[in-house]
Amino acid sequence: MDIFSAMQVSASALSAQRTRLNVISGNLANVGTTRTPEGGPYRKRDVVFQSSQNVFEDQLQQAMDRNVQGVEVAQIKPNSRGFQTIYQPGHPDADENGMLTLPNVNVEEEIVDMMTAMRNYEANITAIKSAQRMATKALEIGR
Repeated sequence: MDIFSAMQVSASALSAQRTRLNVISGNLANVGTTRTPEGGPYRKRDVVFQSSQNVFEDQLQQAMDRNVQGVEVAQIKPNSRGFQTIYQPGHPDADENGMLTLPNVNVEEEIVDMMTAMRNYEANITAIKSAQRMATKALEIGR
């Protein structure tokens, strides 16, 4: 893998992790949302990643005999975990028995996911900086 390919892979990972952080932020912002336009409480969203390789890259890689793939967001899907219910009869969104359905967002889990995404982001920035330093050193050798 050449230096520019390494930078391209890290750049695709940076974009995917940015999307992941945005989704996590939305989940945390809606931790107390009991009513949505779709009806019912907010449902946590998850990001699904997949390897990426566009058509131009396919042809270019075949010509260069290398196989470099990045990462991209395949989909942002709702989490299927069930909702938590609590007894709170005075709440406007409680049912006739006084049970309130809360979003399926676990704050601690979201914070751990956020920390993981931030560490992945930092690791990819470090990889890009290392590739830049290697390219600079290679140019200095040529002088």
